[in-house]
Amino acid sequence: MTTRSGLSLLAVPALMLMLHAPLSMAMGDNDSEKKTPDCPKGQVYDSQTKSCVPEKTSKLSDDDKTRYAYHLAKKGEYQAALNLLDALNNPDTREAWNYRGYATRKLGRTDEGIGYYQRAIALDPHYAKVREYLGEAWMIKGRPDLAREQLKTIAGICGTDCEEYRDLQAAINGHPEA
Repeated sequence: MTTRSGLSLLAVPALMLMLHAPLSMAMGDNDSEKKTPDCPKGQVYDSQTKSCVPEKTSKLSDDDKTRYAYHLAKKGEYQAALNLLDALNNPDTREAWNYRGYATRKLGRTDEGIGYYQRAIALDPHYAKVREYLGEAWMIKGRPDLAREQLKTIAGICGTDCEEYRDLQAAINGHPEA
């Protein structure tokens, strides 16, 4: 009887964990950069073949190039990310503009990055990730008031528990002048 009730006690947390994982994915946690493998210089991860392919191949989709550009930027390879974004057939997507803004801002060209973020917002005003990055840019510019506006907008898009809200809140809290 002890063993059986002990198993029952373990079953509930395990069930809760199994139910929570798909829910967190559905809520939009974007951890694609954590799943993207590193490729040798001049190559990009192709989601179809699940392998690294030459960057210049015509079979590589814009989505794969865009995702890999973000992966490069998150690794600190900002210029390589921008170069890859330059190779897109259709650079006019919310993700491409957002990641271009991110890489540009990280290279110290904050005003230019803000312009790219605004282009992403024009395409999709409900894109929380760009709102987070724009808020971070406003903090760099010494405008916590504008960063808090982005935080408020993010709360309306995905609530206060989403990654974008938490990350921007942490950036605002990390600046004493805010």
